Amino acid sequence: MAENNKILLVDDDVSILLLVSDVLEEKGLSVTTARSGEAALEILSHETFDLILLDVMMKGIGGLEVCRQIRGRVDCPILFVSAKDSVQDIIKGLDLGADDYLTKPFNLEELAARVMAHLRRQERTAPGRRTREGAIEIGEIRLDPTEMTVTKAGQPVALSTREFQLLEYLMKNAGQTLSRDRIFHDVWRTDYGDVSTVAINIKNLRAKIDPDWTYIKTVWGSGYRFVTRIGFAEEQKESHGE
Repeated sequence: MAENNKILLVDDDVSILLLVSDVLEEKGLSVTTARSGEAALEILSHETFDLILLDVMMKGIGGLEVCRQIRGRVDCPILFVSAKDSVQDIIKGLDLGADDYLTKPFNLEELAARVMAHLRRQERTAPGRRTREGAIEIGEIRLDPTEMTVTKAGQPVALSTREFQLLEYLMKNAGQTLSRDRIFHDVWRTDYGDVSTVAINIKNLRAKIDPDWTYIKTVWGSGYRFVTRIGFAEEQKESHGE
């Protein structure tokens, strides 16, 4: 991992800013803090970061709105930290392009572990550092791991970093039934967190590339499987479900 990875920490609670900054700086990270969404947007207008930690509930511009405004021009991981822990809140955050969602109160070491895992993953997949390999094509879906692009029927599909990683993992393991636990461990690269996040991201991914459930099959009681080719008889036996 590159030294002094830059982190932007956004929270209107000064005590959290101090605690989290101390923990991340102990890991060798360079932390910039912002006490509001407005301040974060101003900083992001002239600085780039390797990862952004966003509190959801802040006075003025909240974390969700900050994410909405920056996701189109910022490709680093975005992690939400929030006291709101309902499934709907988590889905909303992930839909806006966040890569992870941690609910308060949280364990500082778990937060640091997630941050470090995202930074390692980002470094492995960064253009120019990634091992060059051929694009993966199944049916109308084409994923280029070198360029980090996805197209369906020749049309580009915008995915978050997490959604891209999940799709790449599914396509590389096409034909295999993958459990939620295995997907969470291999894609999220951590044993911390809630594996239900996998189902949420699968749902988001289907909405963007597979609304008819043609490619991503649910294997009841087992997990998920990406088809090896469209029209293959065995691939059509799976029934829909989450």
